Amino acid sequence: MGTLIETGLPAKTKAARAALDAWTREIVQWHFNPETGCPFWLDYAAKLDWDPRTEIGGYDDLDRFGFFQDEWLRGGPVRRWVPKAYAGRPVYVFETGGSTGVPKSRISIDDFRIDYEAFSATLPDNAFPPGSDWLMLGPSGPRRLRLAVEHLAQFRGGICFMTDLDPRWVIKLIKRGKIEEAEAYKQHVVEQGLTLLRAHDNIRSMFTTPKLLEALSEKVSLKKMGIRGVFCGGTEMTPQFHRFAVEELLDGVYFAPTYGNTLMGLAVHKPRLAEDNYAIIYYPPAPRAMIEVVDPDNPARVVGYGETGRVRLTTLTREFFMPRFLERDEAEREPSYTEYPWDGVRNVRPFSRFQKSVIEGVY
Repeated sequence: MGTLIETGLPAKTKAARAALDAWTREIVQWHFNPETGCPFWLDYAAKLDWDPRTEIGGYDDLDRFGFFQDEWLRGGPVRRWVPKAYAGRPVYVFETGGSTGVPKSRISIDDFRIDYEAFSATLPDNAFPPGSDWLMLGPSGPRRLRLAVEHLAQFRGGICFMTDLDPRWVIKLIKRGKIEEAEAYKQHVVEQGLTLLRAHDNIRSMFTTPKLLEALSEKVSLKKMGIRGVFCGGTEMTPQFHRFAVEELLDGVYFAPTYGNTLMGLAVHKPRLAEDNYAIIYYPPAPRAMIEVVDPDNPARVVGYGETGRVRLTTLTREFFMPRFLERDEAEREPSYTEYPWDGVRNVRPFSRFQKSVIEGVY
């Protein structure tokens, strides 16, 4: 991120960096204040020989925490993550996919609503008409997406119709070599979606994953079914699929690819430009979350623009502080864009060194 303040960069980028530094200071003050912070970070600070509240002056200073450990979010007690300022508030817990063992858990109070209301502002009304209903053809159960997409639909004045999908069962089937059963389960999910589309003629918008979008589009024309916009996310989102979806599957239906997870929230897609050649380019919801592309062998170093590296995530909200978490993804570092004056990522995909151990299932 240090490159953001180099001489000659646009004023918007410098202003965004200043806002990020100010927000970082505010969030660190919040999480390390004994009156508002969560037990985890208060206990963590008690073991330091320095005080984050006085020594974290901006975003770059978060390097002092080292790397956030994956295992800290696996298992309980989950209440150690609830800030004292939210005592007595209803708490949600959302889990990551669980495709790499015990799922990570993240608490939430309002973050999923805040994140998806911000995302809503990026959706064109002609493709996602206010007041129209939604189909959620994606993971259910302990996933943040289930409530988040429903809130998005409600925020835009609609009702969200849900399918039932357990991605962990699909992963188990694939691990056991039960490919036909996994395919049958996928068709079971697709049939649920088709039933809802045929029964409720006000559904104009939907969320789904690349694999499920392809399977659904093999059965019906979404355009003829009345769908105007598809919000799509998942690990199988590639430039090839992007082109395939736009040029063949959707027949003019608006396609909004996204990159999101339980720990970050939602990164939005850059508007599709011919010169990008269907590359999938995302920008994080700064300053609430930042994505950087780092050297896998020296993850404290951000790579140059256009270079490949591992995705490093920092989440900065009042509910959740997660500095310098190394994701299981890799990407190319993308320069800022007019609407998003901070770093982005291009063509996110599973981290190549982990590919043999990660099974993605229906994503």
